[in-house]
Amino acid sequence: MKDSESPCPVLVLGMGNILLEDEGLGIRALAVLQRDYEFPPGVELLDGGTTGMGLLDDISRRRHLVVLDAVQTGAPPGTLVTMRGDEVPVYFGIRVTPHQLGLSDVLATLELSGEQPGSVTVLGLVPASLEMSLELSGPIEAKLPELVALTVTELTQLGYAPISRG
Repeated sequence: MKDSESPCPVLVLGMGNILLEDEGLGIRALAVLQRDYEFPPGVELLDGGTTGMGLLDDISRRRHLVVLDAVQTGAPPGTLVTMRGDEVPVYFGIRVTPHQLGLSDVLATLELSGEQPGSVTVLGLVPASLEMSLELSGPIEAKLPELVALTVTELTQLGYAPISRG
């Protein structure tokens, strides 16, 4: 990206590994959003997979970053989680999977260079299972619509209301 180019103000970033059951939650939620909603100009949806520093340019200089992911908080599986502001570094600091550590590094690097997002929000669910599987576990699959609805609400509050295709 050239310095004169500005990225879309809002990036919705789905994170996760779709080979590890509920760890693929962020990617699954992103797919539902892409299928069921149209997004206004200014919103970009991106499958971040398990990429770390490769997301540096994608996240740089965004007004808002919304991360969709499986979130280990110690709460019961299926608990809906929203983290903002000071809670976000704590979330990244306690994670041990490669993509969260990579995303933490990206955000730290962007902060040092003055190109960090204006706000970062993490939306997710506490996973029930991280076993090898291409499907979400039953409890998390059942809660996926709530995560999608929460994401739509978040974008609407930011001034970028998605429009349902249904």
